[in-house]
Amino acid sequence: MLKSNLSSALVAAGLFAASSVLAHAADAKGDWVRPNGASKIRISSCGNSLCGKLIWLKDPRNDTQNPDASKRSRPLVGVEIVQSMKPTGKTNQWKGKVYNAEDGKTYTGFIELTSTNKLKLEGCVMGGLICKGETWARAN
Repeated sequence: MLKSNLSSALVAAGLFAASSVLAHAADAKGDWVRPNGASKIRISSCGNSLCGKLIWLKDPRNDTQNPDASKRSRPLVGVEIVQSMKPTGKTNQWKGKVYNAEDGKTYTGFIELTSTNKLKLEGCVMGGLICKGETWARAN
């Protein structure tokens, strides 16, 4: 009986821990504003990953820096800038790709939920040796 109760307790603890991780990971979903207030990004599920689309621009413009000439006349609103982010193993951190519309390049990227209302984004080159980023605020 003790062995059965212990097994049940361990299974329950494992399920609780898994649900806590999933619930906490879901907190990265939502609308986020860049520090300069010029744009808003919506983070949502895309399969088993997180992705983020540009949903608002203070000064709307086209994707003029895109390396694909056929996409340069498309509006930036609706473009996926955070792509295929998967958990890294570090709590509340995901790794994938980040599209920078300012230079038209895609970088290895990280997002990390640093608090309920702060999401740090970094784009990196040279295998992560050089990274640049900013912290977004959750939109109201």
